[in-house]
Amino acid sequence: MIRVLVVEDSATMRHLLRESLAGDPELQVVGEAVDGDQAVEMVRRLRPDVVTMDMMLPTMSGLEATEHIMAETPTPILVVSSADRQELFSTYNALAAGAVDVLEKPRGDASDANWGRRLCGCVRMVSRIRVITHPRARLANRSVRTEPAPPVSIPVPAGPPGVVVVGSSTGGPGALTELLRGLPPTFRTPVLIVQHIAASEPFAVAFSDWLAGQTGRAVSYATDGVPTRSLTGRVLLAPPDRHILLRDGLVRLSDAPPRHSCRPSVDVLFESVAPEYGGAATGVLLTGMGRDGAEGLLRMRARGAVTFAQDEASCVVYGMPREAALLGAAAHIMPPARIAARLAELATATGVTR
Repeated sequence: MIRVLVVEDSATMRHLLRESLAGDPELQVVGEAVDGDQAVEMVRRLRPDVVTMDMMLPTMSGLEATEHIMAETPTPILVVSSADRQELFSTYNALAAGAVDVLEKPRGDASDANWGRRLCGCVRMVSRIRVITHPRARLANRSVRTEPAPPVSIPVPAGPPGVVVVGSSTGGPGALTELLRGLPPTFRTPVLIVQHIAASEPFAVAFSDWLAGQTGRAVSYATDGVPTRSLTGRVLLAPPDRHILLRDGLVRLSDAPPRHSCRPSVDVLFESVAPEYGGAATGVLLTGMGRDGAEGLLRMRARGAVTFAQDEASCVVYGMPREAALLGAAAHIMPPARIAARLAELATATGVTR
């Protein structure tokens, strides 16, 4: 049995969660919390396998509760949230603090027909993830220390870096924030990102605004046909449910079938960049479940690109980076902040910082 703690202050919503979860013989609700303080205490006492977490809670918000849980009793957390803009930003903050995934609350329309089934599927998926004590969960009475890592020598490409491409999935919001924050303001190389977001379109669309606010960089969703030469200093995200790729000096969007059950797919972007940029590209594969991006990163490395994968210790889910390491696709394996430092060094060494 997968033991679930439900955290929700609305009695109506708690009833729906409880009844939906009761319909799956693999799931058992072991407790219900109505505020953040109670959630933290019940996780500590009951040690559930999964927590479903509302964001807008009394006494302590869902975000604060997530930070406490991930700092003290790391547990897979599924955020169950509405698409209200304030709640959306809290949801992404919770994902950056270590929550694993998000499911939109019922909308009150035809899309609700299979909501209970989607909830149970998300809970089962989340239960399989081995979470870590999250480095961003820094509380007033707690400090998180990291040992300095030894320097890594990275060959400087013959020409300036033309593009940085990044893939991430589960745990990605936090890793992307750390990566982009670590780049200096003078870093001008375009950054193209595929982030798997399983949530509905309102959640996904708000991600660009949230990431821009977190990092201070110009972040937007890609549009089809934009010349890559116009992207200096910008961060582009693959739009919801569209592949992004580079071809003939242009950004292209595609409705082609999913790869590894993903659209957008990291492999689609990486595989397009390999022949387009060769050794002038840099590829980065961050935390995530599955293997999307590993083969594409290998193709990039074979064409001379500098390639990175996130290390296991800093990953929420060591899936995609692990596959890249096993294939020999990642020349360098390190946490996002160190990857950012190396990217800055590459740009500085080749003169592309302003």
